[in-house]
Amino acid sequence: MSRIGRKPVPVPKGVSVRMEDGKFFAKGPKGEFAQAIHAEMKVEIGAAEVTVARPSEAKRHRSLHGLSRTLVANSIKGVSDGFAKKLEIRGVGYKAEMKGKSLVLALGYSHAIDFPVPTGIEIQCETPTMIVVKGIDKQLVGQIAANIRGFRPPEPYKGKGIRYEGETVRQKAGKTAGK
Repeated sequence: MSRIGRKPVPVPKGVSVRMEDGKFFAKGPKGEFAQAIHAEMKVEIGAAEVTVARPSEAKRHRSLHGLSRTLVANSIKGVSDGFAKKLEIRGVGYKAEMKGKSLVLALGYSHAIDFPVPTGIEIQCETPTMIVVKGIDKQLVGQIAANIRGFRPPEPYKGKGIRYEGETVRQKAGKTAGK
């Protein structure tokens, strides 16, 4: 049996969960989130925990079991605590700032990049070189952080660009002087 799939998901205080029409709904202090769950998986809601069961030992059901449990756990964690990704900007003159509902990035191009913030996502610029992407949907937070990083990924010679907090970039030696 799936080690991840068989673990029950605890429901913290202040979070309510329900299952309707193949969708798992979680409501908590951060908001409400709906996650589609595969029709063959059975989600059982108890008093203080949620469990996911599979109908058979077929490879397809074993694969869906852990996935479904993880989607339920991420929904509950999202509405209770939320998710966040931090991005660092490195480079002379590289900076970010919020203007209204859009993120404006100066990344060494001839123009500033204007990135509109999608609904359900909150972006903060703690410093001009630090961006925090927050939200209740783990997949959306990760995708938006990856989109922002994609504007100027870190390059291997000087390390300039946008990187995740704690990400290490291997530096290359570059050219050596001629003889």
